[in-house]
Amino acid sequence: MRAQTELLAAHRMTLGAKYANARFLGSTSAFSHYRKKIAVANLFQKYGFPPSLVSFFLSRNPSILHSPLPQLHHSLTTLFSLRIPQNDIVSLLTTNPSLLHHSFHDALQSRLPQLQTRFPTLSPSTLLNLFLSSTKLHLDPLHLSPKLNALKTDFAFSDATVASVLEGFPDVVVTSENEIASVIDFLAEFGIPRDEIDLVVRSFPRVLALGVEQRLRPLFREIKELGFSNREMRREISRDPRILGMEIGELTRCLRLIESLKCRESIKERVIDSGLMRACFEVKLRVDCLCGYGLTRRDALKIIWKEPRVICYEVGDIERKVEFLVQRMKCSVECLAEVPKYLGVNFEKQIVARYSVVECLRGKGAIGFEIGLKDLVMPSRLRFYNLYVKPYPECEKIYGRFSGCGVQVKMKHPPGLWKLFKPQKFAERDEDVKNVRSFMESLV
Repeated sequence: MRAQTELLAAHRMTLGAKYANARFLGSTSAFSHYRKKIAVANLFQKYGFPPSLVSFFLSRNPSILHSPLPQLHHSLTTLFSLRIPQNDIVSLLTTNPSLLHHSFHDALQSRLPQLQTRFPTLSPSTLLNLFLSSTKLHLDPLHLSPKLNALKTDFAFSDATVASVLEGFPDVVVTSENEIASVIDFLAEFGIPRDEIDLVVRSFPRVLALGVEQRLRPLFREIKELGFSNREMRREISRDPRILGMEIGELTRCLRLIESLKCRESIKERVIDSGLMRACFEVKLRVDCLCGYGLTRRDALKIIWKEPRVICYEVGDIERKVEFLVQRMKCSVECLAEVPKYLGVNFEKQIVARYSVVECLRGKGAIGFEIGLKDLVMPSRLRFYNLYVKPYPECEKIYGRFSGCGVQVKMKHPPGLWKLFKPQKFAERDEDVKNVRSFMESLV
């Protein structure tokens, strides 16, 4: 019996040691993964990736964390040695993470000198896009010169337009010449001059991928049915050819939204200041921007309808606000559906200043409750000041609205105007004093 008890105790000790070892290995593995993620993030930031984009990029491409760090460093060094602008490389890596694979770089280094010899007029960025698209389609990039010559000779595209098409629409190498010719002929029939067609294709290369009967003709028919003239359409196409990429029915939804706006007249005038058709396209751009962060199209339209000032802000300003909301404030993008006013207020003066005050108070332990997005945005400037700034003098420099720290508050009236409203003084006479005294005595 005693031997069995000792055997059971020894077995328990063995199992305990195994479990402890497993927990240690698990924690060590998690710590190593965390250190690797930090090292990779620092490497990408060193090469110009914005901090907000690095975390999103790594979450979308977790396989990069399994690549050796020296290999990633070598791949990035090779890409930047091509003398491609930093922003272009960041954009390419975001959409094509396969550029970091060592097999791709081995093939690129072996074929790039031949491509530069065959296509001497193309920029390194265009050559990289050409090589990337041909690799995806399992084509030899050296055999694409007839296609490029056809773009220059048959369609009279300039060198800059050909380079833009290869960057923005690399699948042009497998698009038939009849499809390209049909798009160009349709735009020419509509009344767009030939030299402007070259600019349209350069600005929006994906127009060559749109079928005439499937997309372009129904889109033009819809625009005419909404009451826009051909002259307005040509003006907007020349101004921003991306309008040709709108889906069928999208322009109608945007127009209905603008017509149903319930806001101040001054805001509505700013919205349609550049024309109703342009306003519809601006709504479409902001809907696409919000949908890119995970919102549904229905929610994006609802947010813009509730907060029309979003249309007056640039798309870059909206992106800054959403990234600040997700990255800094750690809120979900769905919060915008509940508090659309967040996108309609000034970023620096209202959002950043107020959140900095709240962070300062949290660090001091002065706030014992949770302050949500609604509590941060909805109060007026004076109410927020009285609630969170006035009781804490150290926050006045952060807020800056009423403290006078470099912020000049515009006076409502010019100086000296109060003198005009000062009542006129009259000299007191003995008779007036007697009359007042007798009147007061009669009341007693």
